[in-house]
Amino acid sequence: MLADVSKNIFLHASNNKALNKAAKKWGLRFGASQVVAGDTIKSAIKKVQELNEKGLVCTLDHLGEFVSSRIEAIEATEYNVRTLEAMGSAGVNSNLSVKMTQLGLDIDRNFCVQNMCLILETAKKYNNFVRIDMEDHAHCQITLDILRELRETYDNVGTVIQSYLYRAEQDVKELKGIPLRLVKGAYQESPSVAYQEKEEVDENYMRIIEEHLLSGSYTAIASHDHRIIASVKEFVQKHNIPRNQFEFQMLYGFRTDMQLSLAKEGYTMRVYIPFGNDWFGYFMRRLAERPQNIAFALKGFFSK
Repeated sequence: MLADVSKNIFLHASNNKALNKAAKKWGLRFGASQVVAGDTIKSAIKKVQELNEKGLVCTLDHLGEFVSSRIEAIEATEYNVRTLEAMGSAGVNSNLSVKMTQLGLDIDRNFCVQNMCLILETAKKYNNFVRIDMEDHAHCQITLDILRELRETYDNVGTVIQSYLYRAEQDVKELKGIPLRLVKGAYQESPSVAYQEKEEVDENYMRIIEEHLLSGSYTAIASHDHRIIASVKEFVQKHNIPRNQFEFQMLYGFRTDMQLSLAKEGYTMRVYIPFGNDWFGYFMRRLAERPQNIAFALKGFFSK
């Protein structure tokens, strides 16, 4: 019960515009610096280089979402383009993740698509891949519609499917052949559209992982759950699924020992690295996911 209450508090905080605005002025506080790789492209690239040297591949995500002006969306698009250029110049092994509400999705659909095309053209120039991050349920269908439109021109783009949504299994079936990042989900969703019990979310998570793997599609399993990871290892071995058809993914700052262990075992292990000054919403969702993360944050705060 207490865990549910704290989860709701952090999820509500993640959507509070006043707190998000204030957090940009605070800088990385309350342990956030342990899970966010600084606020500049330079700091993010440095972290990627460090992780690459340890045998880990990465994905960079310039934090920010739900922008309300074209100027903000254009600035975010240009920043993502510069991030891709910096990765290309540095020669690091890293993809890019973007949120389309940061690129103007809530302002104008065609405007957002134009911004996505600019980013994908840049990524194509550097032979790189862009992941469209999945946001709340209200943006799910339009995200998938735009993905299909973009895939008609670009093969270097994929998206994310969240297992807590009832629709997840059908979406995975319809997205056969498209690289997907499969996650449990971190937004607060209604019982009308999403499973509320952990057991149900976990069961659906394994269903969509198995579905996508068996279809022959490239699958990114994004989880810190050692039981899920063990189940995936057993499943791919049983079905002779090659290791170049899937990868494990974890968040920067979490379970680093397991990340290194998976890489040493010969699995592709990708670390999702958020950066930027719009960190508050991301950090609140991480605190909401697991009660252990609260202790983690407090430890980081009091160690300053």
